[in-house]
Amino acid sequence: MKGFQKKSWEAEGFKEQGNAFYIKKDYAEAFNYYTKAIDMCPKNASYYGNRAATLMMLGRYREALEDSQQAVRLDNSFMKGHLREGKCHLSLGNAMAASRCFQRVLELENDNSQAQQELKNAESILEYERMAEIGFEKRDFRMVVFCMDRALESAPACHRFKILKAECLALLGRYPEAQSVASDILRMDSTNADALYVRGLCLYYEDCIDKAVQFFVQALRMAPDHDKARLACRNAKALKAKKEEGNKAFKEGNFEAAYELYSEALTIDPNNIKTNAKLYCNRATVGSKLKKLEQAIEDCTKAIKLDETYIKAYLRRAQCYMDTELYEEAVRDYEKVYQTEKTKEHKHFLKNAQLELKKSKRKDYYKVLGVDKNATEDEIKKAYRKRALLHHPDRHSGASPEVQKEEEKKFKEVGEAFSVLSDAKKKARYDSGQDLEDDGMNMGDFDANNIFKAFFGGPGGFSFEGNSSAVSVQKVFEKSRLCIF
Repeated sequence: MKGFQKKSWEAEGFKEQGNAFYIKKDYAEAFNYYTKAIDMCPKNASYYGNRAATLMMLGRYREALEDSQQAVRLDNSFMKGHLREGKCHLSLGNAMAASRCFQRVLELENDNSQAQQELKNAESILEYERMAEIGFEKRDFRMVVFCMDRALESAPACHRFKILKAECLALLGRYPEAQSVASDILRMDSTNADALYVRGLCLYYEDCIDKAVQFFVQALRMAPDHDKARLACRNAKALKAKKEEGNKAFKEGNFEAAYELYSEALTIDPNNIKTNAKLYCNRATVGSKLKKLEQAIEDCTKAIKLDETYIKAYLRRAQCYMDTELYEEAVRDYEKVYQTEKTKEHKHFLKNAQLELKKSKRKDYYKVLGVDKNATEDEIKKAYRKRALLHHPDRHSGASPEVQKEEEKKFKEVGEAFSVLSDAKKKARYDSGQDLEDDGMNMGDFDANNIFKAFFGGPGGFSFEGNSSAVSVQKVFEKSRLCIF
């Protein structure tokens, strides 16, 4: 009996010392003295309750839960023990279990304000869980992150909530935040399969597929039934294989096959934003090779929508715009690229697009004559002969005034175009985007008749009026009929 009393006194002494350190917030020392008290008297509920409180302050909620449960096993009427057990359950995200503990406290003391408040917190967590589940099903990942943030305010040690938040952050493309959450968990528990999965997911979505697969495999080693890790691992391997097949086909010049392979790869995982952006851009490159320029532009736009910082997609789209003569759009894309990366090459691309835009706002003499920009001198002459005879006003003398006016305008434009493109100096200035007025050429005073007479070698009085000119022009029409039709 004396020995038991002595142990009880010693245990009380350790408890008092533990209390002193607890008040000083030296929780590590408080823990040591409460442990000594428990060792002396392992059947005392309050010692476990005190050590549970200390462990909670140290953030060691699972150990605190064990101590508080032991406390209430020893004394089911120990109200503080039930409160602490409920608080541990709540901190660990076990809201249902927490509710039962707080209800037990209210059975012991029906007006306990702390239990009433904690019960409300538990109910709130359950509601946030319900909302998060609905949000995840609807792919409203921002809502899930919001709900988990609110739930974690009352359940700061819940790995489940943290993992769900991290997974949704990854799905939203907020990879650094997601990785930070997963890494924090792995520092405490390196075998946590969910955290390993999230780390792999972040790497997978950042297009580091080989490293991602390593994490997925490790997660499956820790939890062989981890369905999400298995699916992600399968998608990662399939995506890598299909993309590499497409790249191989492209390098071999098999563009049709490459286009199909990239298209198949895009169906594997719609959530992989970064890889899919690259796949769209790759397909756009192939599309441009296949002269599917509108589709290529559309693919680049999809790539940019997925990744607004993807310079390569802007460059590819800009080139497609250039090829389709949509110069304003090309300039806009090249400006975006140059603002982001001020390189000599990007400056050159922008200057060239601006030049083509300037040129496009003038009359396109090549289009007027219906020839390619690389047309030879003979091709330009043949084109002029055909168009000049086609639009000569005397050919349309019997037409309505409106048609006569339109044909006279076209005849003048044809002469204008020929006068520029048949002169090497003027053509060079025109092709380089320089103003022709600098050569003293005023198109407003231009006379298309003079070009026509010089080209066809007609009689001196060549004009649009008078019977002699009509006869002369008619002769030219007759001689050149085969050239026209």
